[in-house]
Amino acid sequence: MGVSGVREASLSVDEVLASVLDRAAGGVVVFLGVVRDVDHEREVRSLEYSAHPTAEQTLREVLESVAADFEVIAVAATHRVGPLEIGEVATVVAASAAHRAEAFAAARAVIDRLKARVPIWKHQIFLDGGQEWVGSPG
Repeated sequence: MGVSGVREASLSVDEVLASVLDRAAGGVVVFLGVVRDVDHEREVRSLEYSAHPTAEQTLREVLESVAADFEVIAVAATHRVGPLEIGEVATVVAASAAHRAEAFAAARAVIDRLKARVPIWKHQIFLDGGQEWVGSPG
């Protein structure tokens, strides 16, 4: 398994990528989740991610589950918390495997499971003055 973590500082694509590189890997996939300027046809001014104290452990469990379910060499993921501006990287996911199909499938599984299971919540502020929480519990 590669690097994982929930961080307040900017994320390093190079760090996540390096943690999954291997001489046996014929396919390496990197996915970046980036803060966009429009969500559901509303212009986004800014957002902030918050995480439960168990987020890092849950992220590790997600990576372990993907590693068990797919024929990968390594998987890795990091996620930002705190305030982010439009265009900033919010999450980095990487997967390596002997072949590209497995690497793509594993990377997709990591981001899908991360979004479904890891207790990280997004608070969006819109240009029209509205706001919303995405992924909040309850």
